[in-house]
Amino acid sequence: MATLSAVLATTHHPFFYKATELTPPEEQIPDAPEWKQRVESYRETLTAAEPELLVMVGSDHFHQFFYDNYPTFLIGKQPRYDATFYNEEREFSIPTFQLEGHEELSGYLLQGLMDRGFDFSVSHELKIDHSIICPIITTRPQADLPIVPIYTNIFAPPLPSPKRFYDLGRAIREVIDEYPSDKRIAAIGTGHLSLELGGPRMFEEHGPDPEWDVQAIDWLAHGDIEAILENVTWESMSTTGNATPGFLDLVLMLGIAGPEKADYIDDLDLFHTREMYMTWYPAGDPRPASGRKHDLRRETPA
Repeated sequence: MATLSAVLATTHHPFFYKATELTPPEEQIPDAPEWKQRVESYRETLTAAEPELLVMVGSDHFHQFFYDNYPTFLIGKQPRYDATFYNEEREFSIPTFQLEGHEELSGYLLQGLMDRGFDFSVSHELKIDHSIICPIITTRPQADLPIVPIYTNIFAPPLPSPKRFYDLGRAIREVIDEYPSDKRIAAIGTGHLSLELGGPRMFEEHGPDPEWDVQAIDWLAHGDIEAILENVTWESMSTTGNATPGFLDLVLMLGIAGPEKADYIDDLDLFHTREMYMTWYPAGDPRPASGRKHDLRRETPA
């Protein structure tokens, strides 16, 4: 059977590459060196897991799906994927990519999830946007591993409940665990903490609701799905920022990991947003003890 070697849940900031790699040091924002260091440390959590395939969870930012026909859950099934839309190149300086697909695992996941009551859409012409390219840039910049992309609806209400996202994560975990292969698979998913896009709180000093961000990170870090299901609703997320429902994809990643404490947790209070980096090792932590200095920086909820 396949080995799920790592589960990564992270925010995705489209300006990371532009703010660090593409900007001369003397012109960078003050946070850029620390931001880069945090990301490089996080990258090592994936490298240590030695994955051979990546299951990647993200969402389309109205590039190819719109309010008239936005799939709730979708999986790509293609031999390769083009990535990065024109506006992402123009605004964020994100380069184009062509990523190898893994049609066999896509098909196995599709059938396994349908057997478990999740009626997925499937695309043979999916183009990847920055919800998946951002974690490629930050965690696997060589872009050398086959991917299986899973898209969820976090933008076009009505949305599935947090429990549905968590249950989908549990189902994905079951199917990966049953996949008849000796491959090492990592699952990487990106979403949001409190976030405002185009609204009045978009460019404030912090994210729209810093206290909610801290609490949400603690829930995820300690595998506290009961608290998430008790406190997280469409209404509660929407009051903290118009894009905060992206947190649902992080709940999905907790479902894949299981209600367990994370093995690695780090975050950065960046201008107008809080960035979060979290990793679980279902097959055991492969890192030497000396490389675990960031583990569970919060031992108890704030």
